[in-house]
Amino acid sequence: MDIKKVLPKAVPVLLILAAVAGYLIFKHEREKSGRLTLYGNVDIRQIQAAFYSTGRILQLHVREGDPVKAGQLIAELDATRYEASAAKAEAQVAMQKQVVARMLAGSRPEEIVQAKARAREAEAALNDAVQKQTRALALAKDEYISQQQLDDARTAVDIRRANLEAVLQSSELAVQGPRKEDIASAQAQLNFSEAALVLAKQELADAKLYAPADGIIQNRILEAGDMATLQNPVYTLALNNPVWVRAYVPEPDLGKISEGMPAEVITDSFPGKVYEGWIGYISPSSEFTPKQVETTDLRTRLVYQVRIYVKNPQNELRLGMPATVHILPRSAQGK
Repeated sequence: MDIKKVLPKAVPVLLILAAVAGYLIFKHEREKSGRLTLYGNVDIRQIQAAFYSTGRILQLHVREGDPVKAGQLIAELDATRYEASAAKAEAQVAMQKQVVARMLAGSRPEEIVQAKARAREAEAALNDAVQKQTRALALAKDEYISQQQLDDARTAVDIRRANLEAVLQSSELAVQGPRKEDIASAQAQLNFSEAALVLAKQELADAKLYAPADGIIQNRILEAGDMATLQNPVYTLALNNPVWVRAYVPEPDLGKISEGMPAEVITDSFPGKVYEGWIGYISPSSEFTPKQVETTDLRTRLVYQVRIYVKNPQNELRLGMPATVHILPRSAQGK
C-alpha cells in the first residue's frame, strides 16, 4: 500500500474524528463543570423500639447488627399476669352473656306454674284466716274468747291478705318477664365486659415487641431480666434504606435545585462507586454555615439544608460518613 497516496485522503477523516472527539470532550467538561457539588454527611433515621406494656423482659431475639423485617418478633415480656387478666375478662364475658340470655328468654313455663301455685296457696291461707276471724267474732260476742284472741285473728287476716298481694305481684312479674330496663342494664354490663376483654387481649399482645420497620439493630439497650417500661426503649433500630446525605446549599445556588432532582453520591470509603439519589427535602428557612460543613468557600454566609436521599441496598453507607453530592443543573438533565 502506497502511504503517500493514502495519507492525503485519510487526513480529512482524521481531522473530522479529532473535531468530533474534541467537541464531545468539551461538552462533557462543560456539563461536568455545570454540576452543583455539595458536601455533607450520611444521616440515618432511627427508631427507639419500646414495649407498650410494662414487665420483666423474658427473651430478646436479635442483637446489634442483625437485620430485621417489619413485623418480625424481636423481644418478649413475661406475660403471666397479662394471660391471667385476659382469662379473667373472658370468663366475665361468658358469665354476663348467660345473664343477658336468661333475661331475653324470660321466665320458664315451670317458673310461671310455680308462681301461680304459690298464689293459690296464699289465697287458701287467706280464706282460712278469714274463716277463723268469723268464728272469733261470733265467740267474742258471747265472751267465749278474749279480746286479744280476737285481735290475733284480725291480724292473721291482714298478714295473709298482704302475703297474697305480694305473691300475686310476683306471679305477674314471672308471667311478664324481666323489665326492659333490666335487660338494657345487663346488656350494657356485657358491653363493658367485652371492652375489658379487648383491652386485656391487647395488653397481652403488647407483651411482644415487633420490629416497626425494615432496618438494622443499632443498639440493644436492655437485656433479658431487665424491667421494661414505656419510657425505656429496648432497641435502637436504624432505617438504612434509603438513607440521606445532609448537606447545605449556598443561597446563590438555591434556585438551581428543586425537590425530586436526581443526584449522584460518592464517598471516600468506596472510591469510584456512584450511588443514585434524589433531592428529597429543601429547608424552607436559612441558617448560617455550620462549622462542620466543608465548602470551597469557607466564608460565613446563608445556606439552606438539603437532604439527598440515597439508595443503600448493600448497607455500605453508614451514619456520619462524609459524602460528596453532584447535582446536574436543570439545563443538563435529560441530555
